[in-house]
Amino acid sequence: MNYQTQDRYTMVAQEDRCAPRTKLTIPGQLRASGGRAFQTVVHDLSISGFSAAAINRMHEGQMCWLTLPGLESLQAQVVWWENCMVGCAFNELLSPIVHDNILARYSGQGTYRPY
Repeated sequence: MNYQTQDRYTMVAQEDRCAPRTKLTIPGQLRASGGRAFQTVVHDLSISGFSAAAINRMHEGQMCWLTLPGLESLQAQVVWWENCMVGCAFNELLSPIVHDNILARYSGQGTYRPY
């Protein structure tokens, strides 16, 4: 993360504490740096990060890539791992337009809705 991105991320991450983190269920793939991709389910999403299922232990600071249906891989950094759940911060903020499109597709009764 470069200095300008880090400052922007820090500012928005602080603001994001007041923004709702949308609970949803999105199937995807998660790959830790140096590892193989595995199937996961994203349980909440904001423009600055996500939490998802991760059976294998992941470590704070570890780089990873999240791939959601129809999107390119999103680079993130592990912030926490506990009881097979991982919380990650995107390296670049998710575009509000992309975020809103994901919410429109997957939010609701917590069920997966195909295209």
